[in-house]
Amino acid sequence: MGDARRAGRGETSSLPIVTAHGMGDSCFNPGMKKVTAEAGAEMGVYSVCIPTGDSRISDTINGFFLNMDASVDVFAQKVRADPKLAGGFNAFGLSQGNNLIRGYIAKYNDPPVNTFMSICGINAGVGAFPNCSPEGKSGGACEALDEVLSVFAYTPTIQGLIFQADYFRDPAKTNTTNYKHYSQLAQWENEGETVDPMLNSNFARTESFVWVLGTQDTVVWPREGEWWGAMDPKDPWNTVLPMNETAWYLDDTFGLRTADEAGKNHFESFYGNHLEFSTAELMGW
Repeated sequence: MGDARRAGRGETSSLPIVTAHGMGDSCFNPGMKKVTAEAGAEMGVYSVCIPTGDSRISDTINGFFLNMDASVDVFAQKVRADPKLAGGFNAFGLSQGNNLIRGYIAKYNDPPVNTFMSICGINAGVGAFPNCSPEGKSGGACEALDEVLSVFAYTPTIQGLIFQADYFRDPAKTNTTNYKHYSQLAQWENEGETVDPMLNSNFARTESFVWVLGTQDTVVWPREGEWWGAMDPKDPWNTVLPMNETAWYLDDTFGLRTADEAGKNHFESFYGNHLEFSTAELMGW
């Protein structure tokens, strides 16, 4: 949010700021209220956290049991109901909250997101339960969780019920019929059975993207996904492809390569685990 970076990223300093919280959090909690207010004060603009529930309890519960597509629809309704956002806005999310903003860009982006800053974002999905990645997996609990997710995640019932299942991306199953047909994430990335060109045009309406990675993140696997990397389908448990070697970049499935070639993608990082960044780092990105 620093002045030197602002111009290069195409931001308009007068635009309001929208924030989106992570799993287990709520816009009504003191922490989210604080970070939202601090961001607005730093930029001298209106700032608001957009919840998917109308109370702390419902907003928190919906982060688990309102599916990803439905959550984005609620997010869009609330954005459009706020007259202060009618001219567009800048947005940043924390962890799972980025899926709301990313999904809004994919499905709506009207009013448009000018700059999207994704902090420890799960936009590229996760291939394992938090703290259960292959590189750090321990005990039978992780193996049991991974087995359950792998078997049941790509069914209409689970995809329609559990937010976290909607961005689960088993790297060994991305070419399966069930993933392509049922995964909500697959549809957003144009990895499904049909291609939606609207995803590319909506993505192009955003002027700047800032992808922030936690270098020691053990919650998102692979953590390189925070920079749009992905596991190699040819070696799904050991080899990570950087963004520019992934299929969604090479085939420009939703507009990531087009954005990159236009200089819209910017990459930041911090040393620490999931969301362990400082206020100073946040204000400097």
